[in-house]
Amino acid sequence: MWERGRPPRKQRPAPLILPASALVSPPPPRFVFPRSLFALAARAMPSRRPSPVILLLLALALALLFLLLSPSGPSASRLSHPFVSTSPSSSASSPPSPVKIYMYDLPSKFTYGVVRSYMSARGPSGSSDAAAVLADEELRYPGHQHSAEWWLFKDLRQRGPRDRPVARVDDPVEADLFYVPFFSSLSLVVNPIRPPAAANASEAAATVGPSYSDEAMQDELVEWLERQSYWRRYRGRDHVFICQDPNALYRVVDRISNAVLLVSDFGRLRGDQASLVKDVILPYSHRINPFKGDVNVDSRPALLFFMGNRYRKEGGKIRDTLFQVLENEGDVIIKHGAQSRVSRRMATQGMHSSKFCLHPAGDTPSACRLFDALVSLCVPVIVSDHIELPFEDVIDYSNISIFVDTSKAIQPGFLTSMLRKVSSERILEYQREIQRVKHYFEYEDPNGPVNQIWRQVSMKAPLIKLLINRNKRLVERGTNETDCSCICSTPSEISTAS
Repeated sequence: MWERGRPPRKQRPAPLILPASALVSPPPPRFVFPRSLFALAARAMPSRRPSPVILLLLALALALLFLLLSPSGPSASRLSHPFVSTSPSSSASSPPSPVKIYMYDLPSKFTYGVVRSYMSARGPSGSSDAAAVLADEELRYPGHQHSAEWWLFKDLRQRGPRDRPVARVDDPVEADLFYVPFFSSLSLVVNPIRPPAAANASEAAATVGPSYSDEAMQDELVEWLERQSYWRRYRGRDHVFICQDPNALYRVVDRISNAVLLVSDFGRLRGDQASLVKDVILPYSHRINPFKGDVNVDSRPALLFFMGNRYRKEGGKIRDTLFQVLENEGDVIIKHGAQSRVSRRMATQGMHSSKFCLHPAGDTPSACRLFDALVSLCVPVIVSDHIELPFEDVIDYSNISIFVDTSKAIQPGFLTSMLRKVSSERILEYQREIQRVKHYFEYEDPNGPVNQIWRQVSMKAPLIKLLINRNKRLVERGTNETDCSCICSTPSEISTAS
């Protein structure tokens, strides 16, 4: 029955039951304005008819709201991907600016003069006269396992490709870093291996000319640098030296230990002189011809190959023990040999025809033999407990080498038994990965080690800047405090050094 003054209530419609097919794939959601929004708008409007301007503004506001809340609108995409920036700069980020490096124009005796001295003392007959008439740019750096110093010098002199991590500048005021291009490793070996055949000492002196002193060159270099204002202002902290031979610059290393040192390993350096934090590990220049073929196991009949000096000092004494346990193995080639053209030819043949190449420690933990093996696609077997390796931030050496603890390697039968268990498929995997990264060890490659060395040098620049700024505000220093003691050594190195 109707209540007085009220119409009858309408019956609620029955709930809508959708078919099962509609539940399987629902249509894309659409934005629907709630009725309450329209009611609110109606109440807000005056009772008289609204003006067209108000209606137009309301329509525009509703359209904008619909656009923002629509699933395909820009706000929806930002809500769906809250961590994706839509700014133009994020879609095409520009590469970082190269670190600016200034190369000192050293007196010629520290660069080309070292090459001339080498040719005079150790080159073939007549090479001294030939070197005398050649211009500096026409001189050829002799083949040497530590030739990185020549490649870096050549790259800066020619200003390299534009996409280098460092850019050479002519004004030292603009420089972030300063490169000192002394051929320190070549200087170390300038003197002749044996005295010339002569009737007496005076005739010998006349033949060779004045004796060459690497130690004197080191002293003169540092004395020259100490007269430069850019060296004095930060005590050389923003300078870069290459001393790839483990004995290079040994006489003055304490005087330049604040600087970035480019080295092959830390075998002859103390923890307060060098570390991975401030210095850079370089690859040796390989001395044998790279393997030109494809990955293969069948063409490599020998299991393990080694050719080198059997008797070494200190940590290299392991070599003699390895000779004793391996020299009677049938499929192992292990030979004593010094550096010579004949030895290099034999080493090339042996590495190109062997599955694995042994790399024991020498007088220091590393040697060029490792990089000879890599360019030969011969899987290195590294028996050197304290070795440091170049570019480990981009190369995982466990994918291209086998590391064996020294104490296990000298056990009779251990090495050969372990290597024979490596399947042919696994050897091919090693070779493929070596083939992928071996350009990092070929100095002739424009994207090879020179580029990687500069990249690692450029990464030291922020730390150097931090330390320089920190030193500017320090009020007092301990009298026995080493400038780089806080960054040069790991805790174990510090305890060992003390």
